[in-house]
Amino acid sequence: MTHVHSIPLADTALHADLHGALAWPAEETLVFADLHLEKGSSFAARGRPQFVPPYDTRATLERMERLIARYAPKRVICLGDSVHDRQAAARIAKADAERIAAMTAATDWIWVAGNHDPEPPDGWGGTILSEVAIGNIVFRHEAAEAPPDPGTGEISGHFHPTASVPTRAARVKGRCFVSDARRLVMPAFGAYAGGLNVLDPAIARLFGETFDVAVLGRSRVYALNSARLKAA
Repeated sequence: MTHVHSIPLADTALHADLHGALAWPAEETLVFADLHLEKGSSFAARGRPQFVPPYDTRATLERMERLIARYAPKRVICLGDSVHDRQAAARIAKADAERIAAMTAATDWIWVAGNHDPEPPDGWGGTILSEVAIGNIVFRHEAAEAPPDPGTGEISGHFHPTASVPTRAARVKGRCFVSDARRLVMPAFGAYAGGLNVLDPAIARLFGETFDVAVLGRSRVYALNSARLKAA
């Protein structure tokens, strides 16, 4: 089984994990994008609990804890939209807030601000930044309009990319990493985050005529070129 897929970016070796995180072994760094914690409770607060049960935060945190235990990073970066809205802190269970505080206390934890969460709630720990640069790679919530300079790379989230792959039996859809040699867009990690097809102009415009995807399957990561994908 292929649990990770190597993605080259600006002459740096990165590992796309089957569960949607990105590992940078040389920097002992683990990256998550678009957690959207408390999305389920936001629907419940608006009278729609039957559509989205409010258990996503716990499921997302459990997956994060397992990956942190596996990779043992010294640094964790969350690429924005870590909470679904500004009232998330008032709805989150005390036990879940304590789990977050424990994780942030154990590593150099960076919250990159997103459009849903300019600042994660007080008491969660970590450092809040608009973006962060490590070596020749910059981490931000949403990809910049201009492509990275030669020799540099950019890692972002925001778009929740998914890919639709035709097979002999059926069309398979899954969350995915999208990349070329200079730019990488991560899949949303949150349990209820949803997604946008990579061939949508909002994502495709960030890359050239063709680009690579790493699609998250049930038991492995599938590496494909964009030429093999379908728009729906």
